[in-house]
Formats: sequence, structure tokens, C-alpha cells
Amino acid sequence: MLQRLYARIFLTTLFCLLGSHAMAREVRNHTQPISTQSEESPKPEGGMVSDLPLPGGGFQRVLYLPPSRDAKGLMVMFAGGTGELDIEKNGDIKNAKNFVVRSSDLWRDRGYGVLLVDALDHQSLRGQRSTAAYAEVIAKVLAFARETTRTPLWVLGTSQGSIAAMNAASHAGRNGIAGLILTESVSILGGSHETVFDAHPENVRVPSLIVANRDDQCKVALPFMANAIAQSVRDAPVTVLRVSGGVQRSQDNCGSLSPHGYYGIREQVVDGIVDWMQKTQR
Repeated sequence: MLQRLYARIFLTTLFCLLGSHAMAREVRNHTQPISTQSEESPKPEGGMVSDLPLPGGGFQRVLYLPPSRDAKGLMVMFAGGTGELDIEKNGDIKNAKNFVVRSSDLWRDRGYGVLLVDALDHQSLRGQRSTAAYAEVIAKVLAFARETTRTPLWVLGTSQGSIAAMNAASHAGRNGIAGLILTESVSILGGSHETVFDAHPENVRVPSLIVANRDDQCKVALPFMANAIAQSVRDAPVTVLRVSGGVQRSQDNCGSLSPHGYYGIREQVVDGIVDWMQKTQR
């Protein structure tokens, strides 16, 4: 009798221990490490990564981050540079210094979801953002955004990403998006051989905001071009928002950690944009 009792106690203890280890493995397998947030590389939390299939093969990866409070809208965000954020399947972002990534927590805190658009198949987007072919890709992104939320869609691009945002708005018509936001836009021809003027601003039909930092020294996005960009959007109401300041940490004046990337003034810029958005919707 005692031997059977001891055996039963031993097996029960063993099963409990094995069950605990299995549960611990399950938790580890489904939990991603959370790194410390900073302005240079915030760690997005929540949301989902989606690979949108494209005609002819390939995919467009996007990362959706829900708002932290009552939803007011969704920001569809196009990064500058090559556009390569390198979003991983677990939501990590390898190239997280761009303004659209560094500001994502601020948008969410203000009630706006964020949809970050990565480069196509992890390849540089330079020279492609103003094309009709890329407009078709953007249409897929916007269709996905509409399925994700019923709140207004706002398209925002920064630097080279402004070309993509302009392309999105010029093909969206009047009802596709609530408004267009261009920040430190590439408006002077450089290495990518395209500017916002190549993305058909004359076809934009939604309220548009041009943000220009007086202290931006990027040679292809100089602030004095803001008025010319505004004038190119002929058939929609346009506002120019001028800001100043920023800290230079990038060696390149067009780098993300500079006045061009609103480094050190991102909250001021986001608040200015949100104020315009709210006034636009009244």
C-alpha cells in the first residue's frame, strides 16, 4: 500500500513539474523581448505585421499599430531614404531611426493608429515612388488600411517618402483619404531622380499640409521650397506649417537624426500636424 502511495505521489509531482516546464516553454515561444524605448529606436508594442500579396508575385509588408486611446484616425506612413524599414515578422524594426517610426508612439498616444509601409521585398524604393506601378502598390496598402479601421485615413510621407504620399493622394480621389501630410519633402532633384512634383500634385483633391523646418539643411529638401509644393497642389486647400529647431546627430544633413528628421522636436511637429488635422475635420 505504502509503495503504491509513494509511487502515486512521485508521478503526480513529476507530471506537475513537466507541465510547468511545458507552460514556461510555451510562454517563451510566444513572447518577444521588449527593448528599452528611445527617440532613436522605439519598440512598437501590439498590432500586427501583414504581407500584402502583389500581382506578379512579391509582397508589401506593413506594420499596423493600434491607437493607445479612443481611435480618431489612422496614419498611413511612408519613410524616407530608401524606404527600407526592415520590419520583421515579430514587429521588430531594424531601421527604426526614421521620423515616421520614432514618432509612432506619439501618434498612438493622441488617438491615431499607425500603418508603417516597408520597402518592396526589402529593396530600395529610390526612383520608384512617383511611378504608376508604385501607385498600384499604394492602392493595395490603402485598401488594407480601410479594412483595418473605419476611422479617417491620413497619408503622411517624410523626405523621399513624401513622393509616395503625394502619389497616394493623387490617385485616391476625393473620398479615399481624409488628407495629405508632407514633411521635409524632396523637392529638388537629387540621386533618386524624382521629387514630389513627379507624383502629380495637380491631381490631389484632399486637404494637404506641407511641413517645413526652417533649420533643415538637406540639399534636396530645403525649406524655401514649401511654397512651391503648396502651389503645385492646385485643386485642394493647402496649408504650410513652418517649424524650427532640431538637433544634429547624423553626419548627413539629410539623415534621420537631424533637423531634417525632426530629431529633438518630434513632439512639437506631431502636435502641429494633429492641430491641423482636427481643424480640417471641423
